[in-house]
Amino acid sequence: SSGINAEWPLRPGALDCGARYAILGHSERRHVFGETNKQIGEKTKATLAAGLIVIACIGEKGEDRKSGNTMVVCVEQLTAFKDNVDDWSKVVIAYEPVWAIGTGEVATPEIAQETHLNIRSWLSENVSPEVAASVRIIYGGSVNGKNCKDLASQPDIDGFLVGGASLKPEFVDIINCNC
Repeated sequence: SSGINAEWPLRPGALDCGARYAILGHSERRHVFGETNKQIGEKTKATLAAGLIVIACIGEKGEDRKSGNTMVVCVEQLTAFKDNVDDWSKVVIAYEPVWAIGTGEVATPEIAQETHLNIRSWLSENVSPEVAASVRIIYGGSVNGKNCKDLASQPDIDGFLVGGASLKPEFVDIINCNC
């Protein structure tokens, strides 16, 4: 998770070492470090200005899912990004249900698809249909070699943000699941 702050001049080493992406809005930054949507929006603006591509993380906690508030939470988070993005070709959205990150639980392909489709619909209505059609929306949350094919088969899931599984041999299966 990115420890970038909105005031930084981007640490020169990051770009010099070939960094192209920055993960912003990850649940650890939101829920452990207390970053607000406003702060994440400011970081987004600074990160894009520095020439990096933003991986914009959004996702709900388990209680939000159970109470039917998945999209309420996701829209609040998406709005912070939307308000600070001029060029959506420099943004990847990562839907990571907090209840699934590192827990071994994973959204079913149907739940993940429904949420990805709702995100795409929101983008169409609130940004533009062109952005909705072109922006990559990836899934993160306990993706592994066993569930990646079913998730990848969904029409609105454009890839994965992989955590712990990237350190295991099965990562090759995740990389190759959509070939």
